[in-house]
Amino acid sequence: MIVVNLVVSVLVIIFLQLIGMVIFSWMTPFKDMEELKNGNVAVALALGGKYMSTAIILGVAAYTNTSIWFMMLWFAVGYLCLIAAYWIFELFTPGFRISDHLQKGNVAVGLMLCLVFIGTAFAVSSLII
Repeated sequence: MIVVNLVVSVLVIIFLQLIGMVIFSWMTPFKDMEELKNGNVAVALALGGKYMSTAIILGVAAYTNTSIWFMMLWFAVGYLCLIAAYWIFELFTPGFRISDHLQKGNVAVGLMLCLVFIGTAFAVSSLII
């Protein structure tokens, strides 16, 4: 029974991580994977930050909850906070659009967005019970 629970938990975590990344890719007007193929470091940093931040939230949600349903619920809450962090960051940069600068390869914007995501994930994950 323990093995079945472990396998189901791992599959749910992988599924949630993939869903999270798909939703993030819908938020950008460009194709993330195309930009990566073209060597766009700014997009790679932003995408890596998204991946790491969802992994942090998933890891804490899985660690602190014995129920897969509660883990999924807390992931959803944390994920909504990550989406809000993106839009708040966009709001506080009124002189330009983040996605435009990422597509142009602005590494400073990519790094900052990466750290906004990771910082938000650490802060939000401390609230997960």
